[in-house]
Amino acid sequence: MKFVNFTLPGSGAMHMGCLWGAEYLDIARATAEGVLPFERVDAIEDVLHIEKGLETLETRLTDLRGATDRLKSLLIRSENVVLKAPILQPQKVIGIGLNYRDHSEETGIAIPSSPLLFGMYANAIVGPDDPIVIPPATQKVDYEAELVVVIGSRARNVSVEEAVRFVAGYTIGNDVSARDLQFGDKQWTRGKSIDTFAPMGPCLVTRSELGNGDGLDIELRLNGQTMQKSNTRYLIFNVPALVSHISQTMTLEPGDVIYTGTPSGVGFTRNPPVFLKSGDTVEIEIGGIGVLRNPVMDSSQTGGR
Repeated sequence: MKFVNFTLPGSGAMHMGCLWGAEYLDIARATAEGVLPFERVDAIEDVLHIEKGLETLETRLTDLRGATDRLKSLLIRSENVVLKAPILQPQKVIGIGLNYRDHSEETGIAIPSSPLLFGMYANAIVGPDDPIVIPPATQKVDYEAELVVVIGSRARNVSVEEAVRFVAGYTIGNDVSARDLQFGDKQWTRGKSIDTFAPMGPCLVTRSELGNGDGLDIELRLNGQTMQKSNTRYLIFNVPALVSHISQTMTLEPGDVIYTGTPSGVGFTRNPPVFLKSGDTVEIEIGGIGVLRNPVMDSSQTGGR
């Protein structure tokens, strides 16, 4: 099932919904009116912090599939929905570096023997169709298509075999990277945590649909031209391995997200290099999830913000 956070045109109020045929079911309103078994749900994070909340909600929604008349007043046409990032304020945003063999090779860096972790911050998160805003501090902004894991329940010291049980689902992420800052700083935090540099969306697809996230086609297009094309089966460390590894040293909480790494084709390794510029459009498509699309602009077009 595909869950979303959204607002309505002219309103800043957040709603949780799910794709219902060609429309969206307003789950926030359905819970407020007692149609669904929760007191109130305003965003996906609310459900993730309820024990087995997402699974219960998914089961209840499946049971309601035939009740179209009952839910008719809760359905919203897709053109009237403004999608937001499926996770808005995660406690942790964890990046994984060099997790595709071909990407490691194109950078000239040795393939890691264990997952290479780095931290990012929630200020970087934006949703579908939100702009990636390039500030004056960087002139070398790169794209990175990634499968993103969303944690659904607290995970600490979990084994590889049980790790996927702690996953709520998956979404698409763009680990936008200021290469001049990243390489100049000789560490990755600043160059990957700039405001708007972690687009995510368009939805959260549950583990019941995508299992352990293996075998999903992933493609990035820049202004319609394919720049990255691979499959998550080529991850060096797959989703269960990542969740298990991270949980050995830090407790994963509901709503935490893991950007699992990017395949080859990034801009700075090309000859000549390709960096994002104002007017560009970046699209990332992952099988079973959808398309995350974001325009690019510089900060002068947003009043310097």
